[in-house]
Amino acid sequence: MNHFKQHSILPGFNLALGFTLLYLSLIVLIPLSAAFIRTAELTWSEFWTIVTTPRVVASYRLTFGVSFAAALVNAFFGLLVAWVLVRYHFPGKKIVDALVDLPFALPTAVAGIALTALYSGNGWIGQYLEPLGIKVAFTPLGIFVALTFIGLPFVVRTVQPVLEDIEAELEEAAATLGANRWQTFAKVIFPILFPALMTGFALAFARAIGEYGSVIFIAGNMPMVSEITPLLIVTKLEQYDYAGATALSVVMLVISFILLLIINLLQWWSRRRSARA
Repeated sequence: MNHFKQHSILPGFNLALGFTLLYLSLIVLIPLSAAFIRTAELTWSEFWTIVTTPRVVASYRLTFGVSFAAALVNAFFGLLVAWVLVRYHFPGKKIVDALVDLPFALPTAVAGIALTALYSGNGWIGQYLEPLGIKVAFTPLGIFVALTFIGLPFVVRTVQPVLEDIEAELEEAAATLGANRWQTFAKVIFPILFPALMTGFALAFARAIGEYGSVIFIAGNMPMVSEITPLLIVTKLEQYDYAGATALSVVMLVISFILLLIINLLQWWSRRRSARA
């Protein structure tokens, strides 16, 4: 214990550690353990039957596939938005900067209803897309739009501070050594931004996997087509099938943990490589 105390000159280590463990236990560990305990009531055959039905597998494929695609798009456009907000000055910049946080401020149900109204057949945007054969509302594409909307701020707010801290001398030195703009970005700036970009991607991906409120309105919720796994979990809870609901949640938890672990390992590798360089 004394060994840990030496790393901080601030008092209150015991109190801070106790509060941290209590908080993690009440908010994280106990609910997660309850899900595994309730799932353990099932036999292996019952568990396997629940989590491998065609309807459930289709929801896994849709949930994780669309979430990953939305996080990738957010990583690209989030970097672009952060770059514009940091590097350029234009009228209304403060307003645009504030609008980035709009998905944080809006209740998810309100966001879902607003997106459905915009992209439905008679909506402001949907009325121009449907004649072109592009149907957004009540399709998997609508889920993609909703997840992109709610995930963008994670990438922007993660990359923006790092971009602001990059010294202009680095770019000037690269230009002095003969590097063009693309080489300066690819060899100097992007390696510094990559760990933060991966963090934003992971946050957007994790948020998209568990998103419910903004998706169910625009998804259509058609089995085997546009039904997400969180909706199946809620449906089982409404049917008082608690063991089935926890079985699905455990599968989502394990898959999400594995994917986020891979992302974090990639981020750690990138930081280690940058430190060596």
